[in-house]
Amino acid sequence: MNSKRPLILVSNDDGIAAPGLHHLVRLMREFGEVVVVAPDSPQSGMGHAITVGDTLRLEKVNIFDDLVAYECSGTPADCVKLAKHYVLKDRTPDLVVSGINHGSNSSVSVLYSGTMSAAIEAAIEGLPAIGFSLCDYSHEADFSHTFDWIRKIVRQALEQGIPKHVALNVNFPHSKHAPLKGIRWCRQAKARWQENFDERYDPTGRRYFWLVGDFINEDAGDDTDVWALEHGYVSIVPCKFDMTDYDALRSLRSWKLE
Repeated sequence: MNSKRPLILVSNDDGIAAPGLHHLVRLMREFGEVVVVAPDSPQSGMGHAITVGDTLRLEKVNIFDDLVAYECSGTPADCVKLAKHYVLKDRTPDLVVSGINHGSNSSVSVLYSGTMSAAIEAAIEGLPAIGFSLCDYSHEADFSHTFDWIRKIVRQALEQGIPKHVALNVNFPHSKHAPLKGIRWCRQAKARWQENFDERYDPTGRRYFWLVGDFINEDAGDDTDVWALEHGYVSIVPCKFDMTDYDALRSLRSWKLE
C-alpha cells in the first residue's frame, strides 16, 4: 500500500440505513478515504437490474459524520454507476466494497444478489471489488466475528490487488460458528432453490403470492462455498461477468445449423 490513503467506495443492497453497511463503513475508514453511495431503501434480490426509462434520484445525506455519502433511488448497480460517473467524476476508487449483506450470497444466490451486483458492476468498470455477506438475515444480526477477517481481506486486496474484471464474493458463517476456523478459496457450489408460491389473501380479500422455497445443495464437494460455510470457514469465490460456458461452446459447434 502506498503512502497515499486509498479511496474506497462503499455500497450495498439492504439500504443506507442497514446495520451491515454502517459496520462496513466504520471498518473501511481504517484504510482510507471513504465515499458511500447506497440505495435509499432495501434492494435485496434485484440482481444486476439497472434503471432505464425512469428517473434516478441522488441525495446527499449526513449520517456518517464527515463522510461524503449519498442515497440513491435506484438499484445497487445504479449506485455504483452514479458513484463512478457523477459523484467521483475524475477520481478512480482503489477499491469498491459492498455489504455487509444480511443473508448468504453463496452458490446460485450470487445471481440474484444486489450486494454482488454492486461488486460485479465495479468489476465491469475495471475496479477492484469485494462483496461481503453474512449468513444471518436478522436485522439484529451479530457481525462482530467478521470484522478481523474483513480487515485481513481488505488489507490484502489493497496490497496485492484483485485480478481485473474479477469481484470477490465473500461469505461469513453465522455467529453461532464463532470463532471461525479460517478462510477457504472456493468454487461456487452447484445448488439451487426449490421454489413455490404461497397463495394468500390480503385484508380486503385480494389474492397475492409470496415466494417461498428450500435451498437444495446438489454438490458433495469439499471445495465449495456452501461446504466452507457449513464447516465454520469464511468462503471466498472469485467471480467474473463472462457467463460463457466454454466447454458447451466447443460441444455445440457440432450442431448442423447451416
